[in-house]
Amino acid sequence: MATREGDCPMETTADLLTLPFERPTILDTAPLLRLLQAERPIARVYTPAGDTAWLVTRHEDVKALFADERLGRSHPDPTRAPRISDSPLLGGPIGDYATEEADHARMRRALTPAFSARRMKALGPHVQALVDGLLDRMAAAGPPADLHEALSFPLPVVVICELLGVPFEDRERFRAWSDAVARSQGREEATRALQDLGGYMAGLIERKRQAPGEDVVSDLIAAQERGEIAARECVGYAVSLLFAGHETTVARIDYGTLLLLANPAQRERLEREPGLAPRAVEEILRMGLGGAGFGLPRFARADIAIGGVTIRAGEAVLLSLAAADRDGRVFAEPDRFDVGREPNPHLAFGYGSRYCLGASLARVELQAVFGTLLRRFPALRLAAPVAELRPRDELLTGGLAALPVAW
Repeated sequence: MATREGDCPMETTADLLTLPFERPTILDTAPLLRLLQAERPIARVYTPAGDTAWLVTRHEDVKALFADERLGRSHPDPTRAPRISDSPLLGGPIGDYATEEADHARMRRALTPAFSARRMKALGPHVQALVDGLLDRMAAAGPPADLHEALSFPLPVVVICELLGVPFEDRERFRAWSDAVARSQGREEATRALQDLGGYMAGLIERKRQAPGEDVVSDLIAAQERGEIAARECVGYAVSLLFAGHETTVARIDYGTLLLLANPAQRERLEREPGLAPRAVEEILRMGLGGAGFGLPRFARADIAIGGVTIRAGEAVLLSLAAADRDGRVFAEPDRFDVGREPNPHLAFGYGSRYCLGASLARVELQAVFGTLLRRFPALRLAAPVAELRPRDELLTGGLAALPVAW
């Protein structure tokens, strides 16, 4: 485990803050993130698991470390690695330390064709039809409605199920598994959920091996049969895609809708200028990571000197997108929601070789949602005060437990 004392001679345990940091409201940045960004942009903190990690809060440092090959997701001694939380996917190291870079490159080769910008753009009309259908049902049911259940959750789930070839009727099963895996507490339950999700995918892969379809899981099976990926990787990639392919987009639809409804001037501008929808989506991506706020976990593969500190090999690093994407050194009025912001060099999808494979898919979904929602429901409003909305801070992917709206 990471030591609590002696890692840095300039600090004592009394100096270390403990994650997560409190936010005044769901729309705000944690004041302690702001303080660290101004005074200690690369600071040691305690993680919720009780270990130490380096929290990185400035945009330039986060961007540099995203591209630094000396940081990875694996650790040479996983059993003794610092832990961030109880999540088996996001709470500690994953992957094989000796082969991480080669494994990552192989994964991207296998999946990049399925998630190319061209292929995702071709999905646009179908995604738009799905959005229209979900909003039709919401309108037919009448107000009030829980937008989380009516739109935010089902849209990304339908899309990723269709892409992967996962039966949509199984959505409640993997919804429970995904929520458990993403929880920052309850490691045994989360580990069981990840095993259950893996078992489910292994069964689906075997069924599709006998009857392949036009979907990503069938593509992975073909790659395995060509010897390009191993059987365990086929299952692992499918699990990761199912989890990542809907959880974060659900949260961004929740949070983006809340941002628009809480900022009437920006909402009115988007209604007047619907062509701003792509920029509005980028601004939602910049501001919309309202999760537990731990940051993306990495582990140093060698000593790294950056920002006046030295991160030692084996130590944990947390890249705080919530802070980096509201860094006033890069973004004018960083806490202001601006649907016309340009340029907008946010890091919501990462940077460099770790740039998110699903970025184009997420943009297609979000542009369909935010190019349609206010047009279909011009009188849309929150049906509860912002202070009463419960963030899903127990999930590392964030979002809202419910988003009550009326019109």
